Amino acid sequence: MKKLALALGVSVAAGALAASPAFAQFKTQGVSDTEIVVGTHMDLSGPIKSWGIPASNGAKLAVAQINAAGGVNGRKIRYILEDDAYDPKKAVLATQKLIELDKVFSIVSPMGSATTLAPLPIVQAAGLTNLFSITAAEFTYAMDPKKPEDRLKFNIFSPYYDQARTGIKYLIEAKKPKKSCIIYQDDEMGKNFTDAYKDQMKAMNLPEGTMVSFKRGATDFSSQVARLKADGCDLVSLGSVVRESVGILTVASKSDYKPTWVTFSPTYVPDVVDLGKEMAEGLYGVGQLEIFYEDTATGKVKQYIEDYKKMFGVAPNLQTTTGYNGMQAFAHYAAQCGKALTTECLIDKMETGTPFQDIFGQAPVKFSKTNHLGSEELLIAQVEKGRWKPIARNQKYK
Repeated sequence: MKKLALALGVSVAAGALAASPAFAQFKTQGVSDTEIVVGTHMDLSGPIKSWGIPASNGAKLAVAQINAAGGVNGRKIRYILEDDAYDPKKAVLATQKLIELDKVFSIVSPMGSATTLAPLPIVQAAGLTNLFSITAAEFTYAMDPKKPEDRLKFNIFSPYYDQARTGIKYLIEAKKPKKSCIIYQDDEMGKNFTDAYKDQMKAMNLPEGTMVSFKRGATDFSSQVARLKADGCDLVSLGSVVRESVGILTVASKSDYKPTWVTFSPTYVPDVVDLGKEMAEGLYGVGQLEIFYEDTATGKVKQYIEDYKKMFGVAPNLQTTTGYNGMQAFAHYAAQCGKALTTECLIDKMETGTPFQDIFGQAPVKFSKTNHLGSEELLIAQVEKGRWKPIARNQKYK
């Protein structure tokens, strides 16, 4: 069913693109004298709702703060959120609604690789921007000089490919494993991880180890873990999201299989520790910023936590920062256009404007005319006594 959903989603997106006029120019809609309409789609009810709900809440908090401070040059942001349930077909339908009925100015922080890929042709055919997708897949920012529509997409998340190469390189050098392997989700996200794994092994003149896959939404990982264990894999990369990562760690724990595990941004979150508990101890993670905790936060981060709790009744987590930063970055660059906000102006300011600096200590976001990936530096952390602890900063595989 999952493969069918992806196939249908891509088919619908391709059909929509074919039915639309060829890309000719950027389009501006959703901007009036008093407001800017932006929209997105995230998983609010499916397998990665542990990302979608807090990320969308983070965006809502950012909108509330921006509007309370006077908006973007006097215009208030109106934020429209759709639930795609991590289903590419639903993401396509949600995107069509946002563009055709809601008349959004931009798609800001849509979530997921497959669920961003399927509707992306619709967004580009409409001449609108697709900004800061909550996925580190390369297609969300890669530019082909022959395709002017590629100027419409930007991202602020270091690619899965870079994350995987950086983490694998670091741990092979630090741990000197006998056999490095990977278990991965069989989709676009997983391909990013497997490409990185194979390239890093080749770069270090090491043979490829076991590579086992599972379908998106799988719940049984016994055969995959059994193979990794039988093959002697003592360093295993997790190309998976939170629920599946916990499932893999659970099966491994029950079979007394204890390799060094390394995961990347989809699982480098507090939830994997909350759900996995002692099984997550020692897990390595690669991401872009240090995971914060309420009892140790200070300054603007402490205020952010207090504001979030006041608005939603619970403490924020790392996932909330993705939606929050996406909306704050959008407002930062839109403000540089003054009252003359258009899609073309927004793109120009993002390519040439001042860098965006978040409140969480991440490297500044900066784009150019030839590079629409705003941030590349990575952090490596490890779970120690139930918390993620940074062990290396400013890491790159290159």
